[in-house]
Amino acid sequence: MKYKKILRVIGIVALVVVVFGVGAFVGSTNKVSGFLNPASTVVADTTPSSTADLSEFWTVWNLMQKNYPFKEKVPAEKDKVYGAIAGMVASYGDPYTMFFPPKQAKLFNDEVRGSFGGIGAELGMKDKALTVIAPIKGSPAEAAGVKAGDIITDINGKKTDGLDIDTAISLIRGDIGTNVTLGLIHIDGKQIDHVTIKRQVVNLPVIDTAEHGDVYTISLYSFSEDSAKLFKDALTKFQVSGKQKLVIDLRGNPGGYLDAAVDIASYFLPSGATVVQEDSGGTAPRVVHQSRGYTLVSPLPKIVVLVDAGSASASEILAGALSEQGVATLLGTVTYGKGSVQELTELPDGSSVKITVAKWLTPKGVSISEKGITPQVIVKTPPTKDPKTGVITDPQLDAAIKLLDK
Repeated sequence: MKYKKILRVIGIVALVVVVFGVGAFVGSTNKVSGFLNPASTVVADTTPSSTADLSEFWTVWNLMQKNYPFKEKVPAEKDKVYGAIAGMVASYGDPYTMFFPPKQAKLFNDEVRGSFGGIGAELGMKDKALTVIAPIKGSPAEAAGVKAGDIITDINGKKTDGLDIDTAISLIRGDIGTNVTLGLIHIDGKQIDHVTIKRQVVNLPVIDTAEHGDVYTISLYSFSEDSAKLFKDALTKFQVSGKQKLVIDLRGNPGGYLDAAVDIASYFLPSGATVVQEDSGGTAPRVVHQSRGYTLVSPLPKIVVLVDAGSASASEILAGALSEQGVATLLGTVTYGKGSVQELTELPDGSSVKITVAKWLTPKGVSISEKGITPQVIVKTPPTKDPKTGVITDPQLDAAIKLLDK
């Protein structure tokens, strides 16, 4: 008998892919943020590793068998076992560690492969509340006014209190063209705002560039397989422009491939410089992911990196590396704070278990998951769009340009 290990993810849990409905982004790397990696297998170990007293468990099992009056509602024995396993896994108190019975495991696999429509938003659990990490640029969620940091209070009238993230996302996803209604509490208010959003297939943007006087900006929206190459192309354009001031905008970027974050950091850091550390706890040595020394711009320009509550996982890794290695100044608001690694193991009967196995630390050893990353310069006011003229006002970008002019 073997367990099949099919997923290793960092940052936001993989199932959130269904929310933007763009597919799985299968890649050759074995560490990704929210997407699949090649399968591997490990031998199952069914030997008990605990001397825990299970007498109460069997007492309750037998009492339920004997005394529960509604015999037509008695679950199958296998379902009882699944319930017990789910309860044991949940007792660890980690929102990203969970057990999937076979039906839910299949839905999970369908979801990460983008088989359903979505609204275009990354979701996570923060302070036990279902929270929008970031709406995707140009998505139905963004058009409906969903913002990074919004708390989702209900989904089609069903309260989210007590819901795990998998169940919540299964309620949000659905057939393309159908509607879902969300109750939202915006980060700057307390009143519940209900919005109805039509599910669609959402194309995930990767990168944009722009020039603001003598400042060049690169806006990176995700860490996809192609993002490092696209970022390299943008840097080449930056060099050709002759400008010496650069803004890297990671606001609303929920993450992606770890390799993409390391590659992009390698455009600025010397070979061997620490980009991020992987800490599995206990006595296991930390794994250090180092710069590959692809330095493209020399001498380095003045750099400001924009971050906000929607900057997560790979975004936090890149921002933390450039900041702590003295290459860039961070400006904006505190990042999301999701820096952990999960492994999904498929069990022989089709069920699966997803377990947090490590956490990410900045080069100086700061845990990304604890409180996120705090910028050196705090500017809280996000971009706003005038509903009449369509003109966008961006105080954070304006502050970054002023900082670069000093």
